[in-house]
Amino acid sequence: MSEVKALLDLLGIEHPIIQAPMAGVSTPELAAAVSNAGGLGSLGLGASSVEQARATLRATRKLTSRPINVNLFCHRRAMADAQREGKWLAYLQPFFAEYGATPPESLKEIYETFVDNGAMLAMLSEERPAVVSFHFGLPALEWIGRLREAGMVTLACATSAAEAAACERAGVDAIVAQGMEAGGHRGVFDPELGDDGMGTFALVRTLVQQCRLPVIAAGGIMDGRGIAAAMALGAAGVQLGTAFVLCPESSANAAYRAQMKSDRAHHTRITPAISGRPARGLPNRMYEMSQENGAPPLPDYPIAYDAAKALHAAASAKGNHEFAAYWAGQGAPLARELPASQLMATLVEEWRAARAPTTSETTAQFAAPSGKARDRSC
Repeated sequence: MSEVKALLDLLGIEHPIIQAPMAGVSTPELAAAVSNAGGLGSLGLGASSVEQARATLRATRKLTSRPINVNLFCHRRAMADAQREGKWLAYLQPFFAEYGATPPESLKEIYETFVDNGAMLAMLSEERPAVVSFHFGLPALEWIGRLREAGMVTLACATSAAEAAACERAGVDAIVAQGMEAGGHRGVFDPELGDDGMGTFALVRTLVQQCRLPVIAAGGIMDGRGIAAAMALGAAGVQLGTAFVLCPESSANAAYRAQMKSDRAHHTRITPAISGRPARGLPNRMYEMSQENGAPPLPDYPIAYDAAKALHAAASAKGNHEFAAYWAGQGAPLARELPASQLMATLVEEWRAARAPTTSETTAQFAAPSGKARDRSC
């Protein structure tokens, strides 16, 4: 368990459990409750302006003095294409008409990317959160160096061995290994180059064998047995998102919570139709759109998201929530409606019970293959 201890020391936490950032669901209250319970609470700031991010971070600090992780999107800046966007809006027009609405005249890039957002970097340098994590890619090596020099720990999401190697070369402190089971947006650096589609356990074991950095398992982990299984494969920690959606501290609305408790939780799917990038959630009418015959190419992320949000607003105003983004992982049926502090205590108790080895297992645990040392370089 030395790697686990090293991660705990690195992050300044008591338990190797990270609450996933979940932009749009995470709140200061949720992040603070997890951190106060000994884990690492996270704030999804990828959809926030600089001032919104600063205000959210400061609000969280009023609730906890413990380490907090702030997560930023490092996607390639969208390529606006008026013709492509116009065709997508025309395709959506009948759906808007169902609710007496019309599509917006044009679409915009609703989220900034961190890769060239100097104002966000300056804010982080001033506020200095304990941990900064990256999704969809990496910022410049110089920026990562500046964050680390200012005392911030850096994490980066990887969905493949190649992405993990890039994270290691960039100088981050630890890698979040996101398997296909995970809810929300895939952290793939470039979806156009394809997605290896590795499951969490296969990805974790691969990265543990190939990388020098601590590996944090993410995707489909919902309880203590899942945590223990990830640790048995060599993970130094775990990141759980869907497990926290039903906590009262999350910002999930009543419709989202109802869907999480429905049969749809057993049938999560990945679609790019909502935002322009592949993301896993509870299926609804938005999931059908990019698969229908005659559907035009999607606008770039996050321009496509602007259209989806407008359609959801029009439908929800009439009481229909079939166009919402209800992100959830494959473990959604296992979500528990508990206060975050109680969920954390339960997870820790379950993990401790599940990891207790038998006498015969004790000597074999984490043993390297006979006669062969583990290669620790990506």
